[in-house]
Amino acid sequence: MFGRNKEAPSAQEVVDSASRTHEPQRAQGKGAPTPRRSVQQAARKRPLVPADRKAARDRSRSSVRDDRARMRQALDTDDERYLPLRDKGPSRRFIRQFVDARVNIGEFLMIAALVFVVLSFFQSLAVQSAVLMAFWVLIVAVIVDCVLLRRKLKKKLTEKFGGPNQGDLWYGVTRALQLRRLRLPKPQVKRGQYPS
Repeated sequence: MFGRNKEAPSAQEVVDSASRTHEPQRAQGKGAPTPRRSVQQAARKRPLVPADRKAARDRSRSSVRDDRARMRQALDTDDERYLPLRDKGPSRRFIRQFVDARVNIGEFLMIAALVFVVLSFFQSLAVQSAVLMAFWVLIVAVIVDCVLLRRKLKKKLTEKFGGPNQGDLWYGVTRALQLRRLRLPKPQVKRGQYPS
């Protein structure tokens, strides 16, 4: 009952064993002895300071210079591969296009501040008070515009991407406060050309 089967193998078993003999034999083991730990550690050792420090420094500087040139080119052309991390991603591209398509009051704030500084040199109290009042009105208008932009961006990002990522809304507001010509990455859409 228990033990080996003493019967002769069947014809099918003979054919199966014959076909197995024609298969290539796998090598048993690794084929080489395991290297000693000291040999492995010696193979991994590299000098902390390269032999030719001047050449290594020149290579490092040229690679950094090339990376900066690629990043600068990407900021001009909006090439996603070489953009800085803060500007990468489809949601950030959408935000840039949305902000660049609208007229933002915040982008005129710096020009108004410059005019305010120039007009503050006049000694007339009426001129200075009018300029100060106009500047405060402009600041309130910029704050209201930024709040409205933030609400619109949140709604659009929720429709398109399921919600804004962390920092997306602040990214849009800070871009809206910059002069259009000085924005990086450079605007790729005209005013009124909103993204779909």
